Amino acid sequence: MSHSPVMLNEAVAGLAIKPNGTYLDATYGRGGHSAEIVKRLSTEGKLIVMDRDPLAIKEARQRYATGDSIDSRVTIHHSPFSKIGSYVVEHQLDGILIDLGVSSPQLDNPERGFSFMQDGPLDMRMDQTAGESAAEWIAVVDTEEMARVIWKYGDERQSRRIARAIDRFRQESPITTTAELADIVKRAVPGKPNRKRHPATKTFQAIRIYINSELEEIETVLENSIAALAPKGRLAVISFHSLEDRMVKQFIRRSEKGEDDMPLDLPIQSMVKDGVLRRVGKAIFPSEDEIYNNPRSRSAVLRIAERTDELV
Repeated sequence: MSHSPVMLNEAVAGLAIKPNGTYLDATYGRGGHSAEIVKRLSTEGKLIVMDRDPLAIKEARQRYATGDSIDSRVTIHHSPFSKIGSYVVEHQLDGILIDLGVSSPQLDNPERGFSFMQDGPLDMRMDQTAGESAAEWIAVVDTEEMARVIWKYGDERQSRRIARAIDRFRQESPITTTAELADIVKRAVPGKPNRKRHPATKTFQAIRIYINSELEEIETVLENSIAALAPKGRLAVISFHSLEDRMVKQFIRRSEKGEDDMPLDLPIQSMVKDGVLRRVGKAIFPSEDEIYNNPRSRSAVLRIAERTDELV
């Protein structure tokens, strides 16, 4: 499946782009959102792009190369978005876009190990040059901890049963491929299979989130976004599952009103100053046409907030 940026027009419109403004695409992916932002910039405008995936950064450099140089409006950084403070210290941003989804090229490449639709190495790292792969983690993690991860990040009711099945298998042979893991989970989950969703879907999601510290990354980038935004600067975040969306929703509410109702099981617990953000409209969902043309957009939620004039 080719990569289609989710809610492209809605997200870019939500940034309220000024031609001479400075913007950050914190999750470049394959550049669909960035390309639309650049179209709306004048020669005085700036776009900073970030991604922790080296292949995404390679694509960005190829896209914005002009001869032996890069489009002067575009700055490219290979980095997780939790590090935005390191790259925007000299800027007050007029907008930040964060797309929390896994890109289609990542999902469709069996060598990345994100999907069980094609067999491949059990990797799941957003940045394959750093950190522990899913196979390495599964080989050593305690069974109870594995069950906790599958439950917490996948909302999988059969987490203990699945963890025990994985443990039995790994005692006989290392689990090194996506097909092996998917088959173990499928055989561990009782009852008739769900035609709409593979039994391993939640387990793969949970392990991917854990391996990449995705919720901790989101916590940090949300906190750092406030200081990075100029007054009236916009924050647009596209989420793809309930854990992400709850974090974004609660963060915006907390930043807007200072409500102390953050669920205790979410990692984002630090205080943010009252009144530094205001919500812009309601949550936005993909249209029926977009879902038909791009089924991977069906769970997406876009939330937009604006920085107030209050100082942090």
